[in-house]
Amino acid sequence: MYELTQLTDRCYYIQSPAKIGLVRLEGDRVCLIDSGNDKDAGRKVRQILDSRIWRLSAIYNTHSNADHIGGNQYLQKQTGCKIYAPGIERDFTRHPLLEPSFLYGGYPCRDLRHKFLLAQPSDALPLTEDVLPEGWEMIPLPGHFFDMVGFRTADGVVYLADCLSSRETLEKYRIGFLYDVGAYLDTLERVKTMEGTVFVPAHAPAAESVAELAQYNIDAVLAVAEAIVAACREPTCFEMLLGGLFRQYGLAMNFEQYALVGSTVRSYLSWLKDTGRLTVRFEDGMLLWERA
Repeated sequence: MYELTQLTDRCYYIQSPAKIGLVRLEGDRVCLIDSGNDKDAGRKVRQILDSRIWRLSAIYNTHSNADHIGGNQYLQKQTGCKIYAPGIERDFTRHPLLEPSFLYGGYPCRDLRHKFLLAQPSDALPLTEDVLPEGWEMIPLPGHFFDMVGFRTADGVVYLADCLSSRETLEKYRIGFLYDVGAYLDTLERVKTMEGTVFVPAHAPAAESVAELAQYNIDAVLAVAEAIVAACREPTCFEMLLGGLFRQYGLAMNFEQYALVGSTVRSYLSWLKDTGRLTVRFEDGMLLWERA
């Protein structure tokens, strides 16, 4: 873990629970794409930088999930680097309590206020095309989170953030975290046809082609959608639906999984309602979901 892997003359990634991109700029300057999940990750990144006598000038955050911004604060304090985050992700990066609050749908209890969902705040600036290194392209990748982006570097390396899960992860957990199901499916269709030298998903192996894995992720999303529709043959409330999915997929219920999977299932329900496959009724003080 935290080994540095070189992809091209200037592009690398650091193997970690969520891969950290590293790109050499002019002279001894480098930038990161995301920063890992906590202060310890930041320390390990700094050790890599120090061993190469590299100077960190910027961190470009793809999105604001805690496992991607957790090293921000430490690295910014240690190096004075600038941090950039796109759109609403900047607000979550500056005010990380927004993440567990959003996932839970209210003020998060202590069980949700830990480093895996609640990063330390960092002073992020708006991420726009004009602050990118020369030759870079910012790629919108909505769906997994609000305004997630990826990057194509001048070397043709494409850093894909969280828009792909590995086969192993999907086979184990079945329901990958999503914010906007429709946008995510559109993103995956675009990823299938993207061109690049190497693709670097944060949670799947780097590869020269990711079209097959993108289709596997699409199929996984559609399978979950079908399971939800099937569970709504009879009117059912959210808690009964969620419990049934946990049992069907053999998932272990705890506060973190309740928040992550629960938020995702609500997003599926919104998509299925907006696309006309589900409808709702209000009965005896409860919201019930059923097939349209």
